[in-house]
Amino acid sequence: MSSPAKALDPAFQGAGQRVGTEIWRIENFHPVPLPKTEHGKFYMGDRYIVLRTISGKGGQYLHDIHFWIGKDSSQDEAGTAAIKTINLDAALGGRAVQHRELQGHESDKFLSYFKPCIVPLEGGIASGFKKPEEQEFETRLYVCRGKRSIRLKQAPFARSSLNHDDVFILDTEKKIYQFNGANSNIQERAKALEVVQFSKDTYHEGVCDVAIIEDGKLDTESDSGEFWVLFGGFAPIGKKVVSDDDIVPEATAAKLYSITDGEIRVEIFVWVGRITQVDERKAAIQVAEEFIKSQNRPNSTRVTQVIQGYETRGFKSNFDSWPSVSAVPAPEEGRGKVAALLKQQGVGLKGIAKAATVNEEVPPMLEGDGKMEVWRIDGSAKTPLPKEDIGKFYDGDCYIILYTYHSGERKEDYFLCWWIGKDSVDDDQKMAAGLTNTMSNSLKGRPVQGRIFQGKEPPQLVSLFQPMLILKGGLSLGYKYKIAEKGFTDDTYTQSCLSLLRISGAASHNNRAVQVEAAARSLNSTDCFILQSGSSVFIWHGNQSTFEQQHHAVKVAEILKPGVTLKHTKDGTESSAFWSALGGKQNYTSKRITSETATDSHLYSFTVNKG
Repeated sequence: MSSPAKALDPAFQGAGQRVGTEIWRIENFHPVPLPKTEHGKFYMGDRYIVLRTISGKGGQYLHDIHFWIGKDSSQDEAGTAAIKTINLDAALGGRAVQHRELQGHESDKFLSYFKPCIVPLEGGIASGFKKPEEQEFETRLYVCRGKRSIRLKQAPFARSSLNHDDVFILDTEKKIYQFNGANSNIQERAKALEVVQFSKDTYHEGVCDVAIIEDGKLDTESDSGEFWVLFGGFAPIGKKVVSDDDIVPEATAAKLYSITDGEIRVEIFVWVGRITQVDERKAAIQVAEEFIKSQNRPNSTRVTQVIQGYETRGFKSNFDSWPSVSAVPAPEEGRGKVAALLKQQGVGLKGIAKAATVNEEVPPMLEGDGKMEVWRIDGSAKTPLPKEDIGKFYDGDCYIILYTYHSGERKEDYFLCWWIGKDSVDDDQKMAAGLTNTMSNSLKGRPVQGRIFQGKEPPQLVSLFQPMLILKGGLSLGYKYKIAEKGFTDDTYTQSCLSLLRISGAASHNNRAVQVEAAARSLNSTDCFILQSGSSVFIWHGNQSTFEQQHHAVKVAEILKPGVTLKHTKDGTESSAFWSALGGKQNYTSKRITSETATDSHLYSFTVNKG
């Protein structure tokens, strides 16, 4: 006789039916939805369930479920978080990828949901701790680590916590200090600055002061003096002490275990068949936790559960081969089978989410691990670009781009195009078209071929260059003759010239760095800009710019001027040196520049009538 129907938790009603992030905190063994304003705040004494929904091919939704474990959380809540994760997966059709995230050891995928980082806070619901906002302000010291995704960890407020290798943030009531260790890298410094700005805007209502302290540069400036006074006065700091967080587990060969009758016979990945019973799914995660303990593996070991037919690329990479096409039922068919299975096992169907189809905001990208070759047109010849210059395009030149990649069962696929700079000469444009056609013929006509004008680059092309830089000037002889005949000076970008680059777009398929006129009127509050004036490089943050743009600006600046000290400047707080480099302060816009509206594709037929 089947057990009484178990209604799915009301907290999950309607979950996963829109693109974005949803979070629940486990409170008294029940999931409670968190408002958007609380996203990114994680109390060390609690456990959370995080659902990430994206739009996949064909319009169906794809889901990742993470359960986050605070280092001070109660073990009594451990089973609840894992079981509720299974219930949420059931509500989504039983095909979500599930991840176990331990505080301080979160995956890059999880951290990417929160910009610029997650904020670990002391306290928690289950432990009865008070929330920080219920207490008087407490000065806190954090260490920032990570180049792509920042991991913020609170450190004891003492000089002994500082070292020369890391970047630290000291958050006081009136001022936030960023201490850059002498041996820290530029990426971590840039990411830490994002955290400082985020903390200022979020926890200080945007009114506190910010100061950058450089390790080893003790001077008479008040910021540096104030910083060291807080630590009892200036004194040498020690070397970095290696902790458990810095130890990278020794790589071991992948092993596959089977779970039968509640006994484990998966180390990191748990593979679940499509018709696996719900009770077995619940037991799998719990047994995996017990396996980690029994094998004396680090508590930070991640556990990822994948469903048959929806295996992740990371899971499949552990096998010598994997079928390119799996016999996976269509989304609606699969959802129906899961619903029937749950009903058979006594689980109520109320709240089973049906993922409505949505229009794809971003078209499918090309495979990102292929071979890229680029040639610049010069007269009747094409010159191959060295690896370090691939991604740099001059608006006075034309280029041929060949991208070779593997797709499905085919041996090789090609994307072939010629790029036309807006100031390029006709002869170079015609030569680019002819040489591209010759190249296509040599590849037996297999490449997808196209002509691309500057400013009209499709997202599939932009995503292949990280970053994509479009600079003023040209290197071809045709372009140089053209400007010489008109009496113009050569404005080709050099490493020592005055230049201003606009950073637009916030994702890999639309972020570009385009050189614009080096004048204040070129600025726009919706974007970031890189200003190079002699040996000085400024990064200007528009008030409406995103953290992704700011991070991308740092990446571009490092490519153009490796090792340079960047001067971060926020919209409205510019120095006189900044305005002087641009020829003086002028009015600039804060309206977003929109691209031309794309129209639907049309197919036309033509009839030629003689006479």
